[in-house]
Amino acid sequence: MSGTGIVMLNMGGPWTLDDVRPFLRRLFADLDMLPARRVLGPLLIRARLARVTRQYAEIGGGSPLRDWTERQAKAMTAELDELSPATGPHRAYMAFRYAEPGAAAALAAMRADGVRRAVAFPQYPHYSVTTTGSSLADLWRTLTATGMEDAFEWTVIDRWPAEPAYVAALAETVREGLAAFDRPAEATVLFSAHSLPERIVAAGDPYPVETRATVRAVMDHLAIPNPHLLAYQSKVGPMPWLRPGTEATVGELGTRGVKRLLIVPVSFTSDHIETLWELDVEVAEAAERAGITHYRRAPALNDRPSFTAALARIVEKRIT
Repeated sequence: MSGTGIVMLNMGGPWTLDDVRPFLRRLFADLDMLPARRVLGPLLIRARLARVTRQYAEIGGGSPLRDWTERQAKAMTAELDELSPATGPHRAYMAFRYAEPGAAAALAAMRADGVRRAVAFPQYPHYSVTTTGSSLADLWRTLTATGMEDAFEWTVIDRWPAEPAYVAALAETVREGLAAFDRPAEATVLFSAHSLPERIVAAGDPYPVETRATVRAVMDHLAIPNPHLLAYQSKVGPMPWLRPGTEATVGELGTRGVKRLLIVPVSFTSDHIETLWELDVEVAEAAERAGITHYRRAPALNDRPSFTAALARIVEKRIT
């Protein structure tokens, strides 16, 4: 094969319950994700292992992220073959940061397939050193460690927070979520993004700015009068993280008398534990305690055609 290889970089997850411990070990050993890893890493694993394992058991026994990525990759490459036959055939390779298959497996498969032109495509719409930065650094380290520095000609896509096709796909999920309410115009829209340590933002990380840009673009695209907010979920460890927290915001909205709430996972491109457990179970229970009688979550992007077409167009713009 010649054509173009697209390396889809993502965090990954524990595919089975037996994978939870090694996944957490890799996650908390990442210096970009957890600078105080030598002290906090082992403590966080011990504190979270039983709870996280139980949560994965409740959502089916493991993370569905790999399955969704495979589906996204299949649809994206089929679309790319039609959009840009001159750069085809296109083939996707998964490289997960804290699970297998990792970067080494993706690079080895690409070389075996005879790929020369490669695209590094992190599946994080918003750049952060903890996600995109960490994944790209791992990819470049692996290239050096495997002696493949000169094996490929690279194009890098490191962010896409306001790409029109992505914004339109995300807006589609909001529209579908609102349609589930008896009185959609009365629903408050709460966008929920993965949180980040405040000290990383203070050092200049653009993640919160780019996340707000997505929220603004989606609401502009929808042109609806519903009130909307942005909050952050998935805090880990004792250090200060971005605020306001999603669960705390839900509680505050309840005290204000909000009864209809649509929560929109904005920094996640597929269902995994942050949507299926944190939002669908933990935050839903917080909403009930707060007196919010109509709580809905907008569907994740997953493999909806508008989103996989958006992925293809993001790549096509960079390689043609």
